[in-house]
Amino acid sequence: MIIRPLDIPGAYFLEPERTEERHGFFTRTYCRDVLEERGLDPTLVRCEVSVNRLSGTVQGIHYQGAPYEAIRLVRCTAGSVYIVIVDLRRNSSTYRFHVGIELCPAKRHSLYVPAGVGHGFQTLEDDTEVFFQTSEFQYPECERGVRWNDPALAIEWPLEITEISDRDQSFPDLALHSLAV
Repeated sequence: MIIRPLDIPGAYFLEPERTEERHGFFTRTYCRDVLEERGLDPTLVRCEVSVNRLSGTVQGIHYQGAPYEAIRLVRCTAGSVYIVIVDLRRNSSTYRFHVGIELCPAKRHSLYVPAGVGHGFQTLEDDTEVFFQTSEFQYPECERGVRWNDPALAIEWPLEITEISDRDQSFPDLALHSLAV
């Protein structure tokens, strides 16, 4: 695996290395030892899949707060998606900074999202599936979010928004948010 740092400390773009074979190819999408060698936490205790029927659907910006902050490893397994990560760590040099990356199944790339960094996405195709692996179990009382269209973040979503959940619409702007990150 090739691990490339992003502009948010602790966030990485993971690119699998392919070994071509006569019948196709082989690639590794996760390796605990490789992550540990880079000083990253390889702990994964939960897997989730988000399936979205319509292109333009937005989900997020989500994270899990203290004391159960979670690392996420994110892949797109069907369709394509524009993933946005937002640094919500108040003591970070990149606090409120965001990075957007397109993921699709053909390239098998992943995004390593550190604890304290929120994530959201917009589907770029109908019937898009996003696969999440997380380092912590789900604690509903610690689930947090920031509004997807917060003017302080100024995220430019690539498509017109077709769907967004009531929950995601109800998240507060960052300025009104009591972050426990």
